[in-house]
Amino acid sequence: MGNGYGSLLRTPHTARLLGGTLLGRLPHGMAALGIMTFLRSEGAGYGVSGSLAALFGATVAVGQPLLGRTVDRRGQTWVMALGALFSGAGFVLLAVVGREPLPVAVAAVALAGLAAPPLEGGMRALWPGLLKSEERVQAAYALDAAAQQILFALGPLLVTLLIATGSERAALIVTGTVGVIGTLVVITADPSRRWRATARTAHWLGALRSSPLLVLLGTILFVGVSVGGLSISAVVYGDEHGSGLIPACLLAANSFGALAGGLVYGSRPWPGTPERRLLPLTAGLALCYLPLMLTPGLPWMILLALFSGVFFAPVLACGFVVVDRTAPAGTVTEAFSWLVTALGVGVAIGTAVAGSAAQSGASGMSFGVSGAGGLAALVVLVVCGRFFTVPKPVAPSQSGCDEEAATEVDFTSHT
Repeated sequence: MGNGYGSLLRTPHTARLLGGTLLGRLPHGMAALGIMTFLRSEGAGYGVSGSLAALFGATVAVGQPLLGRTVDRRGQTWVMALGALFSGAGFVLLAVVGREPLPVAVAAVALAGLAAPPLEGGMRALWPGLLKSEERVQAAYALDAAAQQILFALGPLLVTLLIATGSERAALIVTGTVGVIGTLVVITADPSRRWRATARTAHWLGALRSSPLLVLLGTILFVGVSVGGLSISAVVYGDEHGSGLIPACLLAANSFGALAGGLVYGSRPWPGTPERRLLPLTAGLALCYLPLMLTPGLPWMILLALFSGVFFAPVLACGFVVVDRTAPAGTVTEAFSWLVTALGVGVAIGTAVAGSAAQSGASGMSFGVSGAGGLAALVVLVVCGRFFTVPKPVAPSQSGCDEEAATEVDFTSHT
């Protein structure tokens, strides 16, 4: 496994693009805590602080597919550069004005979220041209999905360290700055500068005119419900057992499980098409979340949290391959960005529903939201699986740049 990933990362530009993208996406893991702690330090209540933290997530969900569609039309360089600068400016503006006047604070947070560059979609659009084979691309997607667990564990930790060594305002400014730096690392790389999408047919729905993609988005939305429900449920379980460290332990175990699952999944080829492989992977995810409802003692609960994460990264990695196979030609960045939006919306729904469930019962009911989300994702695939068409393979081709450049490559014909 190590040699496989080592070979992947030694491919020219790969380590730089992956590292720069993870750095540029770090604000997504830092923003919620950074915004909330800063506004609290300025005297804002939990309602205002929480609402503005949630606003960032909502505006990211709206902005990603819109900017992704623009990248497919105009290329990565200037769209992502301007997005990173405007997003960084939003964080700085909030740090300068604080909570008053409130409309300016709201506008600053909305700008930071809406303008966040679609680095996830952009990077995944580059992999086929760089890595040349579907097996290596699958490994790259799995490594990407696994690395996200480190990203979202590191973000809050970094905010905490910045506050301890500096201030809440400094943490907010750094949040915007690292996003700009990471984006510059990516867009100054030769593959990103040269990348152009394949020719596209104009359509107002863009990537959403693909039925298989819509099925996948519905599946990922409910996977997000599972993830969002776990975050709140872990806090409720910790309150029941009288320790503020318990939520961190459970979420860390879940992230470690996802990291391990993603690395193992990407370490070897798997039989069958990704469309068919997605069904058993999603079933595994649902089955691993359901036992959390038992809420046993802490050692067993940590073990269950570990297993609940095992299938998350493989589901995402398999979903990335499905996007690449089924997105209409010329819409791959937008399609990947819709995946980010679906996951983010699902997380928000899961968080809200699990919070309501916790009000009316013990943590078992709250954890039930995560299990229900996994089952709903499975139902979507079972009921709508007939819309998954399996494309016939064709030879990889390049367009929009010379032989050395990275482009969007079709491993299969799009349907």
